[in-house]
Amino acid sequence: LKAEDRNGAQRLAQQIADGIVEQMNVPALRIQVLAVRPTDDRGELHGLYLPEDEGETARIQLWMRTARFKRVVAYKSFLRTLLHEICHHLDYEFYKFPETFHTEGFYRRESSLLHQLAPAAVKTREGT
Repeated sequence: LKAEDRNGAQRLAQQIADGIVEQMNVPALRIQVLAVRPTDDRGELHGLYLPEDEGETARIQLWMRTARFKRVVAYKSFLRTLLHEICHHLDYEFYKFPETFHTEGFYRRESSLLHQLAPAAVKTREGT
């Protein structure tokens, strides 16, 4: 992200996703890192999970620049967004939920992934 290399960020995000889905033994998904976040009257879109559809691999879209100032997002925000969208994939493919909602359990699963993958980032955020 610091290098403002969208392709590099996409490759790394794909590697993270590949490692998680492999460990969880669920179908693969494809990561797309796009430039500037889209906006609407509710705010900026950070990430989007698009489930498998008619044989097409599930996708996650992430944006690496803020909508207003076009600045590169912070790596913790980018990583948390990636993990958030991966949790939607796991809800469908691992837990076999018919829908995926932002419940307390969902956010606990997201935080658990963050703690496992980036404990230093969590410590910094929590001030420890």
